[in-house]
This record gives sequence, C-alpha cells and structure tokens, in this order.
Amino acid sequence: MAYCTQEDITEQLPTADLVALTDDEGFGEVNASRVSRAINDAEALIDAHCQARYPLPLDPVPSIIRRICVDLAIYNLFSRRVDDDLPKVRESRKADAMRFLEKVASGGILLGAVTPEPSANAQAAIVSAPERNFRRGLE
Repeated sequence: MAYCTQEDITEQLPTADLVALTDDEGFGEVNASRVSRAINDAEALIDAHCQARYPLPLDPVPSIIRRICVDLAIYNLFSRRVDDDLPKVRESRKADAMRFLEKVASGGILLGAVTPEPSANAQAAIVSAPERNFRRGLE
C-alpha cells in the first residue's frame, strides 16, 4: 500500500516545479517514474523506522504518515538537483519528519490508527525473591 501518491505531491508542489525536478530529458512533462522512485525511497525510510513496532505496510495509513511521506518524497526530488540550493522549507520539513520517525521508532509517539505489535526482542518479566523470613500469625 502506497503511503502517498503523485497527486498528494502536486497538492504541495506546483506541477511546473515537479516538471523541473523530474524532466531531465526536456520533454516538458512530469516523469512519473522519478516521482514514483522518490515516493518509494520515502516509504522505505518510513518503514525502516516503523518496522520494530508496527506490522508493515502500515494499513490504514495514518494521515501524519501520508504527510511525512509527501515531505520526504519532495525532499528526495529536490535533492536530485545537486546544482540547485535546497529550499530551506524542504530541509526543515525533512528534519521534522526525521525527528518524528525517530520518536515513533523509540516508542515515544504512537501511530493511533495502527496497532503496535510487540517487539521481537520483548520478553516477559521474570520476578524472583527470597523466601519470607516472617509470617503473619503464630505458627
């Protein structure tokens, strides 16, 4: 299940900018395979952070994950252009997304619609104590 679509990206980025970021050949249109690659890379990064706590792929996709996927995909598209300076807002959104994903990975933030699964490393607590020296009543 895709965490975001090209249409989600065009809601945040004008089509002309998307053409400029993906049309290496100069055809004057969006290269859908480059957009798809940017989305897949963003999804892989999200999954890498969520895999220890949630069954993958995330289903249903929480709206915050869709937004983060869009931000990361747009960042990936901008970072293809090494000759251009990355817009500060894109750098900031990527940094925010990474902080959020790190908190998800550590358990500091839970994704509400998705039920976490126990970590593979989780173990039941074993409690032991020495025998009691004192008892209630007279025996």
